[in-house]
Amino acid sequence: MKWKVLEHVPLMLYILAAKTLILCLAFAGVKIYQRKRLEGKQQKLEAESKKQSEKKDN
Repeated sequence: MKWKVLEHVPLMLYILAAKTLILCLAFAGVKIYQRKRLEGKQQKLEAESKKQSEKKDN
């Protein structure tokens, strides 16, 4: 009976590796999304501050 379980170990390792890879890619995608969103907000704030400084100069 123990030997039957050992036959499935490589399959389990492939499944574990695939799951780990999918999780890593998902976390990386979330980080990229968050960074792009943050950069967009920062650019928006910079544009607004630039407009305000131009209004003060006029």
